[in-house]
Amino acid sequence: MQESFNYNEAFSRNLGWLSPTEQQKLRHMRVAIAGLGGAGGVHLLTLARLGVGKFNIADLDQFALANFNRQAGATISSLGQDKTAVMANLALEINPELEIRQFSQGVNISNLDDFLNSVDVYVDGLDYFVFETRQEVYDACRAKGIPIIIAVPLGMGASLLNFLPEGPTFEEYFRLQDGPKEDWPIRFLAGVAPALMHRGYLVYPEIVDFREHRVPSTGIACQICAGLAATEALKILLGRGKVLRVPHTIQFDAYTGKLRHVWRPGGNRHPLQRGAIGYIKWRLKRAGKA
Repeated sequence: MQESFNYNEAFSRNLGWLSPTEQQKLRHMRVAIAGLGGAGGVHLLTLARLGVGKFNIADLDQFALANFNRQAGATISSLGQDKTAVMANLALEINPELEIRQFSQGVNISNLDDFLNSVDVYVDGLDYFVFETRQEVYDACRAKGIPIIIAVPLGMGASLLNFLPEGPTFEEYFRLQDGPKEDWPIRFLAGVAPALMHRGYLVYPEIVDFREHRVPSTGIACQICAGLAATEALKILLGRGKVLRVPHTIQFDAYTGKLRHVWRPGGNRHPLQRGAIGYIKWRLKRAGKA
């Protein structure tokens, strides 16, 4: 006989790490996630299992075979289906009481205000290369006082950054406008992963092509991303624990077994960041991809 759903029972094993009062607080919090592919889809399911009760989710894409190595909703049965609908259904299978708003056309200037309405924290799951859309979302979050969490999958690890309303803006940290548009992927990579811990075990560098928007990925990294991002979301939503904001970054790499905490005042204008940008350019040029 199928049991009826009971929120308190479903998430009772969180207690201990959460107090009963905190668990009920999460039940009434709203998290926005744009991008439901590699990291974004796992973010949604991880936060749903944490007991977060409300979501705004956005993605304009459909599932394809190339998503199978890393995306939580990518299965034979979901091929060709909208990612928002598939992921919403998976989250509702965890908590059928969820209040979940779907934005199946993705996020853009025309719907950003609605997408961020009543949101307590934004978790960035957008595709790596959508820099202009990402900046629009970050600027809108800042105007509304919404904290931003981004965990970027890198090799077999992840890098974590928090953009808080009182900290540096997207442009103040990444400084994309300091270089030509073709360098934006390089500047973004240097900003999210100043330690570049994953570079030593890239065994097939020929696959990397920023001009073609092609980078390798693993499901390993996406799972690590979700753990990092959900932990930061918990701290922000419950107001407990230290939350580091940019220009601090944290990168954990499971393959090398290393954790690095990096502080880069001035973001990509920092001398070490300029060196990292130059190094990435050199690697790409050496591979014939720059």
